[in-house]
Amino acid sequence: MPLNVKPIEASTTKWNENASRAAEEYASRAEAAADSWAKGAAGAAESYKSAVTATGIGDRFRRGVQKAGASKYARKIREVAKDRFGPGIAAAITDYRAGAEPYFQTLAGLSLDQRKPRGDPANYRRVEQVGKALNAKRLAMLGSGTSA
Repeated sequence: MPLNVKPIEASTTKWNENASRAAEEYASRAEAAADSWAKGAAGAAESYKSAVTATGIGDRFRRGVQKAGASKYARKIREVAKDRFGPGIAAAITDYRAGAEPYFQTLAGLSLDQRKPRGDPANYRRVEQVGKALNAKRLAMLGSGTSA
């Protein structure tokens, strides 16, 4: 059974319109998450250290986050990020389309098993088919040097 996928243009337009209108919600939620951000970012020091493998980078990262603090994070959201969010979305339309289009094409090319009644375990196989196809596409793009 073919999967019905809307055209990439429709998705790109919808993404741009919806995301562009989200600046106020983005700003209020991001600012409200300042304490959570500070705690999570400082707590990620060891992962960061492992990722960059530089001696002492974990402690330097933690001190930097603590020095900046949640209040600076919230202030920057309020004073800078809120006004840049909408224009950033508009500037990213081409990137969104380029990044999403290969996955839309993959979905459009799928032919899933017939849907079964609600609760039937066979329906999970449909999800698995989609997941496997999208992951294979992602890995193929990574292997070809295309950024995903």
